[in-house]
Amino acid sequence: MKSLSPAFQTHLECGTTTLCHCWKLTRRDGATMGFTDHDRTLSFDGILFEAAAGFTASAISSSSGLAVDNLDILGALTSDHLDDGDLAAGLFDDAEIEIWRVNWQVPDQRVLMRKGNLGEISRGPTGFTAEVRGLSHRLNQPTGRLYQYACDADLGDARCGVSLGGSAFTGSAIVETVSDNREMRVSGLDAYADAWFTKGLLTFTSGVNLNEVLEVKRHTNRAGSVVLEVWHAPAQLIEEATTLSVTAGCDKQFDTCRMKFSNAAQFRGFPHIPGNDFALSYPRRGNSNDGGSQI
Repeated sequence: MKSLSPAFQTHLECGTTTLCHCWKLTRRDGATMGFTDHDRTLSFDGILFEAAAGFTASAISSSSGLAVDNLDILGALTSDHLDDGDLAAGLFDDAEIEIWRVNWQVPDQRVLMRKGNLGEISRGPTGFTAEVRGLSHRLNQPTGRLYQYACDADLGDARCGVSLGGSAFTGSAIVETVSDNREMRVSGLDAYADAWFTKGLLTFTSGVNLNEVLEVKRHTNRAGSVVLEVWHAPAQLIEEATTLSVTAGCDKQFDTCRMKFSNAAQFRGFPHIPGNDFALSYPRRGNSNDGGSQI
């Protein structure tokens, strides 16, 4: 049950209310911002809840069990703090969100309606739709380790132990030409073997996409030119002469860990566990030379 202040309770019972929704959004990098579906900016708890984003919300779906409660938020990309580039760069992925019901005439009269995280975000030419998931969605997230062939560590992290600081596994390049904003012909990586950076991470070190990180889909040498293709286009158009760094790719297989990185002792998978064929196999009777049977 929600706890309401006496003044807010009186306002709700008066029959004529002045209510709106306010959203407090906290990104994973700690940046905090506020939005409202009211037609003017509101302020409380030291945060400005701006109306410029044009937020509207669907009805909230709730249940008494452990099912994930959710609603959708629709907004226009017109806020100084919320733009298409930020969404494309993933700055709002899994951001914490608080939904408040506020008396816009007296913002101190308010109640916290829901708290959760942003889920799937769909972008269009002039706006976006964001799914807000209730706190119970955390119960659907896997915890602990999985017994699987592949390694579950990220290349270069504490569990992996591989150092990416040297030139053996990290290269620097300059973009020469761009195709479809996903494929780049670059200079500076001629010394590396074909596919060395496939499945690696590319980080822009200059230009409009500064610090954006993308996964490399393919690293090839074509007619003396090095080509890098990423899985999806960055937030802004890649410019020629942009500098970038790229780390070696890892397919998380034991042979790759042993041969490419000399790191077999730190492999975080289980390459020798029996597979599905072994688990589903059964004894078979065969013929032997002495007339008996063998299994």
